[in-house]
Amino acid sequence: MIADLFQLPAQVGSVLLVVDMAIRVLALVSVPRGRLPSAGLAWLLAIFFLPILGGLAYLVIGRPDLPRERQRDQALASERFAERAPEVPDLVEHDPEPTWLGGLTRLMGALGAAPLLRGGRVEVVLGIEDQVRHLVEVVDGARETLHVEYYTLALDGTTRPVLDAVVRAHRRGVQVRVLADHLGCLPYPGWKRARRVLDEAGVEWRYSLPVQPLRGRYQRPDLRNHRKIVVVDHEVALVGSLNLIDPSYEKRSNRRKGLRWQDVLVHLEGPAVAAVEAVFAADWRSEAGEPPPLAEHPPAPRGDDLVQVVPSGPGLDRQSALRMTTALVSGAQRRVAITTPYFVPDESLLHAVTSAALSGVEVELYTGEIADKAVTTRAQRSYYDALLEAGVRIWLYPAPTVLHAKHITVDDDVVMLGSANMDIRSFELDLEISLVVRGTGPTAAVRASEAGRREVSHLLSAQEWSERPRRQRVLEDLARLTSALQ
Repeated sequence: MIADLFQLPAQVGSVLLVVDMAIRVLALVSVPRGRLPSAGLAWLLAIFFLPILGGLAYLVIGRPDLPRERQRDQALASERFAERAPEVPDLVEHDPEPTWLGGLTRLMGALGAAPLLRGGRVEVVLGIEDQVRHLVEVVDGARETLHVEYYTLALDGTTRPVLDAVVRAHRRGVQVRVLADHLGCLPYPGWKRARRVLDEAGVEWRYSLPVQPLRGRYQRPDLRNHRKIVVVDHEVALVGSLNLIDPSYEKRSNRRKGLRWQDVLVHLEGPAVAAVEAVFAADWRSEAGEPPPLAEHPPAPRGDDLVQVVPSGPGLDRQSALRMTTALVSGAQRRVAITTPYFVPDESLLHAVTSAALSGVEVELYTGEIADKAVTTRAQRSYYDALLEAGVRIWLYPAPTVLHAKHITVDDDVVMLGSANMDIRSFELDLEISLVVRGTGPTAAVRASEAGRREVSHLLSAQEWSERPRRQRVLEDLARLTSALQ
């Protein structure tokens, strides 16, 4: 008996050794499948250095796959786009100018996007006061249906007019449906207040991608629905980067520092609204079981802009947002400007950006001096050396504003706007929605916002960046490694 007790540690050690080797072998077989090489290598390094912890982390957040039902709903939305295209042949633009845009829109169509449609009217709304006022005006105009979908939704001093308008719409007989991302809302006290107001008014709402294992609702917890969508009467859609929450994000520390998020709201009318609503319908069906009724025919043309609605996320082709961004940068002939709070490219996008700059295209990156995600910010800064060496001009928007807008302008008449950041999370893990627009009006409006930011921003020089402390460089390189874990 005593001899057996002394042998126990050796037996435990043998078992742990077998488990250790089994985890490593299984990782070699399962991790690389369907991944970018950089992501697969990052996970393998984590598992090989810390087999138990790394293996457990991989089981929880290692596979960027949504439940099969949601993948089915996303596929149905894409099929709906394809089925309805022949119904509106006079609205589909097959050979747009510039010529590279046709290739991009066909590529996006093959990956689940709607076709490029004529007859759009796109308006860009800047400034939180004007954005709230615009939201209230649009919601107050609802007569039949109101569909609302936000990553973060809260009731506070800034958003109260919008929530009040939603309740008013419900009380006058409008069919209101609200989707709110579960983990995107949960940390904020304003969500509890918003939920109480919606419940008391009898407004129908659902969590998007709920993490509720005790209720049988669970998927990888960091796969989130990052979309921002409002659709009114099948005729007007609002998208962009704006969450429905105070620009301080309800944090005392942000208020003390004076931090306020700066966003873009995009107003869309015309046939492409039907594609935006189809994206909402797919998300609603995933959570409520039944899709909301959609219009039999797309809205009539309202303007001269060409618009393609591009949903992306793990329920669709995982590379669609990345392919879109890379193609936009590669299509630039004279100038391309990228505005994003997080720029963490993979190799293909980094090569596209630096190649454009080296070939003589004027390439600019607009981002903030500060951001709310420390690791992502450090990972982003690890790419500045390569960008500056290629001739990319990096404009740092001054604190305390957090530049949260996301858009790309290409030459003089193409702009991409939406909810997607230019980082691996948005490219691989989050459900996003973007608009690719060819129109001089919206492009000029976004260009004007770039010019305004340029007047107050700091142009980062290669000399200045090379003088940063070595400690900072080490932290940036470590953050860059962790950013590949997806």
